[in-house]
Amino acid sequence: MAQYFENDKSIKSKVDKKKVIIKNQEFFFFTDNGVFSKKGLDYGTRSLLEALPNDISGKCLDMGCGYGPIGIFLKKTYDVSVDMVDINLRSLKLALKNADANKVSVHIFESDAFKSIKEKYDYIITNPPIRVGKEKLYEILTCAKEHLKKNGKLYFVINKNQGAKSVIKDLSSIYKIDVIEKNKGFFIILAYID
Repeated sequence: MAQYFENDKSIKSKVDKKKVIIKNQEFFFFTDNGVFSKKGLDYGTRSLLEALPNDISGKCLDMGCGYGPIGIFLKKTYDVSVDMVDINLRSLKLALKNADANKVSVHIFESDAFKSIKEKYDYIITNPPIRVGKEKLYEILTCAKEHLKKNGKLYFVINKNQGAKSVIKDLSSIYKIDVIEKNKGFFIILAYID
């Protein structure tokens, strides 16, 4: 079975438009088969976005942007510059369409984790692709430190049933870790270099 982090052209497209309210703001997102959370904003991403602090500023990266809810929310909510990346070309096409639909200006491009990224960021925010496997997941979460500016912060969400506690333990050797919220099994995690 194809996964949302693969580019399987045999998956038949069926674009759908979803209206979403996040922190009292209205968004419209086009979704499709072959992308993560095609039925609309997933609970983990919603929990992550609602838990973010009010003082985000500077340059942000939405790692594994999918059809774009994190990056588009960041741009519409905060005074930030936003880069959005994914390996899934269908997701990137939708992210471009969704940026236009939500009237935000963001930079969207293809990258396999951090391979195409040259910048450093004040914030990296992600709902990482758990099904991609532990090795790739850890590549995303550990390599983020190389792309954070001084005092930069990594925010991510992971479910308790998908190894949240072991990820926290493993990343504690690299980052200072704070669990900023727990919501129905989802851990919203802040990781930074002390």
